[in-house]
Amino acid sequence: MKLTTRDAAAYFNAPDTSAAGLLLYGADAMRVALKRQDVLEKLLGPGAEEEMRLTRIPASELRSDKAMLADAVRAVGFFPGPRVAFVEDAADGLAPVIKEALADWQPGDAQIVVTAKALAARSALRKLFETHKQAYAIGIYDDPPSRAEIEEALRKSGVAEIGRDGMAELTALAQALDPGDFRQTIEKLALYKLHDPSPVTSDDIAACTPSTIEAGVDDILNAAAEGRVGEIGPLMQRLSGQGVLPVSLCIQALRHFRGLYGAAIHPGGASAGVAALRPPIYGPRRDRMIRQAGLWGVARLEAAHGTLLDTDLALRSAQRVPQAALMERALIRLAAIADRAGR
Repeated sequence: MKLTTRDAAAYFNAPDTSAAGLLLYGADAMRVALKRQDVLEKLLGPGAEEEMRLTRIPASELRSDKAMLADAVRAVGFFPGPRVAFVEDAADGLAPVIKEALADWQPGDAQIVVTAKALAARSALRKLFETHKQAYAIGIYDDPPSRAEIEEALRKSGVAEIGRDGMAELTALAQALDPGDFRQTIEKLALYKLHDPSPVTSDDIAACTPSTIEAGVDDILNAAAEGRVGEIGPLMQRLSGQGVLPVSLCIQALRHFRGLYGAAIHPGGASAGVAALRPPIYGPRRDRMIRQAGLWGVARLEAAHGTLLDTDLALRSAQRVPQAALMERALIRLAAIADRAGR
């Protein structure tokens, strides 16, 4: 069965130990791996590796030996406790093998956990788990951790108390860091506060934050499209420090706003327009683009397209202009338009 974002959060908090299987898929391999790690810990408890209750099956090996999964599911170990047969980096080509293993699954067998990269809605692997009554399919999208997930990470790391300012700082940090870097920051914070019962403060977090936080191009484009004028300057500085060229940023901005324009003029509405974009967009990013298209409307998006085209021509011209400043000014103008539209 397919789990929504809300249902998935409840599942991750208490995974179903009686299920036949679970599919985790997403474009960000790190996010998928972290969720898989948490699920396996909760399904199997401590000592699973040492007690051989977890069987890891690389997809490449399963393709050459299709009996591996069925054997792992039915195998009886020396140690009592739940078992898992984990298939890593699967693709649609393995759907028939996994389908057969799920069909033969009986209570008491090892649960089948599968991870995969981004899968389209028509994916055979997705359909297999989404239509199975005793299995789950969960898409892992590129959205930052929720407050509940941050609190869970703190609890697991042994951080008991955190002040209001500290939580606000961590929430902002979660949006700027990759999931693996954020988890490492939490672990570093736990060591920093070892034997210190006082609440975590902003200063504590600053002491544990990586010295360089990379800004993504998506961050500044979303800030411009959502009217967050004050964020444009700092994000532009970070991108410039990372070597992102203003011309490249302008190309990405044109692509983003063209997508919004295509969604806004779609006869079926913004939702249908975003669904028609290629390559397809999934999850929270899809919802975000629908909201942005609705905020801007056709007329404003036409004006935004003109602004970006003029900026692109100026950046490519032979005139000596401060390119980063020119690009920043264009994005600030767009953010100001979005800010007025949202009032």
